[in-house]
Amino acid sequence: MRCHQAVNGGVVVVTLVVTISIQLALAVAGGSARRRTMVPAVYVFGDSILDVGNNNYLPGPDVPRANMSYYGVDFPGGARPTGRFSNGYNVADFIAKAMGFKRSPPAYLSLTPRSSRLVFRGLGGVNYASGGAGILDSTLSGKNIPLWKQVRNLGVTRAEMVTILGTTTANDLLSKSLFLFAIGTNDMAALAATQGQQQSDVAAFYSSLISNYSSTITEVYGMGARKFGVINVGQIGCAPLERAQSPTGACADATNALAAGFDVALGSLLASLQRRLQGLAYSLGDLYGLMQATIADPGAAGLSNVDTACCGGGRLGAQSGCQPNSTVCADRRRYLFWDYGHPTQRAAELVASAFYDGPARFTWPVNLKQLVS
Repeated sequence: MRCHQAVNGGVVVVTLVVTISIQLALAVAGGSARRRTMVPAVYVFGDSILDVGNNNYLPGPDVPRANMSYYGVDFPGGARPTGRFSNGYNVADFIAKAMGFKRSPPAYLSLTPRSSRLVFRGLGGVNYASGGAGILDSTLSGKNIPLWKQVRNLGVTRAEMVTILGTTTANDLLSKSLFLFAIGTNDMAALAATQGQQQSDVAAFYSSLISNYSSTITEVYGMGARKFGVINVGQIGCAPLERAQSPTGACADATNALAAGFDVALGSLLASLQRRLQGLAYSLGDLYGLMQATIADPGAAGLSNVDTACCGGGRLGAQSGCQPNSTVCADRRRYLFWDYGHPTQRAAELVASAFYDGPARFTWPVNLKQLVS
């Protein structure tokens, strides 16, 4: 389509709208001339296992960031820190790759403030995740983008899409896209840090988390989302940081029990929401069960070390963070943990593979491939 007469920049506007419409049509059809994808877009929410650099844009010295060596030492295309809490790709990247994309969609804060660019790039998805984020606003408050704000940022994206594409087309795009969530670890860690929790306190804590999670998914559903990929909380008591607190280097059973209890409640919540919200479909990835199986038999996953940080210092590599002067393991593909609590690139690949089309025991009621097919 050509426009030969410009009135107040009309050519630019028409060209932008037509270009985006063509991109959208290709996306809804399942891909582009260069790359076919299983969904038109992936929208990502959560904490540091999914963050691809949003925290790099947050102010303040106490914000958790992965913007220094050796983070990114194995990132494809040149060893460099990208804001991922990994030596390379993270879980969001590998799930997006399984869907046919090159990697995770870009960090939301890397796209602003140019709203036109946000909309254009947003057609392939946006990553809103933030290291340190929790389901509750109080979790590491002021040091991350909490879940409610991640959802508000989605609202900004959607509003721009509606402005350019119209409500019907934007909703069609969103209904076919994957909405990926992985959050709750930092909330569990915050509760575990308080000694001697009473059973009534834990029950109230779970209730607050589930209420917030329910409101979040319901709000995102109201914006047009229908396909939800949710990852539960893993065996966080087996992270090097937790093991280092034990004289024997054992997992922190009480912390794991907190995570397991929350995971049961999360599973019940998703089943309830599916019954209540027409058209909602989900895949629940059991990170807890996958970690449990991997730690019990590392060799089956091709790993040899499941208790020590590959990059760090001190006992189990967990007494100092991954820094430019840290000790780094020689064979990173054999380690489960990259630093004190985050998976290596290889571990992230194993997680994504298990949830995409791996053993049925690690996903419920369907895997991610079945969810989007």
